Amino acid sequence: MAADVRLLGAAFDPAAQLAAFTAAHPSAGGVVSFLGQVRAGEGVEALELRHYPPLTLPGMSALGETVLARWALDGLLIVHRHGEMAPGEPIVLVAAAARHRRDAFAAADFAMDHLKSDSWFWKRERRAGEWHWIEPRQQDHADLARWG
Repeated sequence: MAADVRLLGAAFDPAAQLAAFTAAHPSAGGVVSFLGQVRAGEGVEALELRHYPPLTLPGMSALGETVLARWALDGLLIVHRHGEMAPGEPIVLVAAAARHRRDAFAAADFAMDHLKSDSWFWKRERRAGEWHWIEPRQQDHADLARWG
């Protein structure tokens, strides 16, 4: 089984993606999902994610294979946006289906920590009409380090 990994340049419907993923894995005892979205407030007008195509999708696919090798999963879904997004729009959806909930929770958590901290995206926010690059936070690095 391969992970279902998608890199999209347009908006996606997280509920529809999750419903289709869940339906495709009826033997799973649990499906855990995480949805990341553009934060509203604090003057954020937009978020832009840029990426380097020769690395991004292959890197995301390799991450998916790492997750599948580490936990007993029935399925793994990673959907990630790039381009400009407005507050409230979904950025990333990670879902893990497993017979047992702990595998699904750990797999989704691991995938998100790696996407957030070890990713192939460059982020910037627009506030008051001006773009500013976003650097990874110390907590992002700490989250990644806990996986060893």
